[in-house]
Amino acid sequence: MPTFKPESKLESKPEPGEKAKSRLKPQSGDNRRGAVAGLIIAILILGVGWWLVRDLTAASKMQDCLMSGRRNCNVIEPAR
Repeated sequence: MPTFKPESKLESKPEPGEKAKSRLKPQSGDNRRGAVAGLIIAILILGVGWWLVRDLTAASKMQDCLMSGRRNCNVIEPAR
């Protein structure tokens, strides 16, 4: 035969007009960990993209110089 336990105030159903409170606390640690991982991945992708764009731009300038028939296409930096 089942025993009857009186409901405590915390476990009782909400009164009409009251909002039901969530009994489980949301796990914000997991959400933050995913967000930080996503941010790190996005920064990594941006860094690789920037490096690739700079490298391809330099290669394109060198190719344009060589295709124009010049032989000395190295970048000459001015003396300080």
